[in-house]
Amino acid sequence: MPLVRNVEKRIWNVEHFEVVIKYADGRIMRGDKGEIRMYPFDKAAKNSRTVSVWKERRFNPNYPGMDVDILDAAGHPLAGHTLLCDVRDSYSDDEE
Repeated sequence: MPLVRNVEKRIWNVEHFEVVIKYADGRIMRGDKGEIRMYPFDKAAKNSRTVSVWKERRFNPNYPGMDVDILDAAGHPLAGHTLLCDVRDSYSDDEE
């Protein structure tokens, strides 16, 4: 089974945003923790989806008992109503 840091990297490669995987109680999982399944998606979620919808449809069904924060380019966790296009745009602004 992959390490947490490898799953987070896979999500970055597919979704083009950073995440922090956490325990259900809010503690951040160490990157070297194993026994977590690999992120199963190959295509990014639609830009019109929100952070909440991404968690509900992509993260929660695959990682029961865990939580996740989606981060903007500055490393701040984003509110559930934030559109994924805005999340991704925060990274492209950072590269200019």
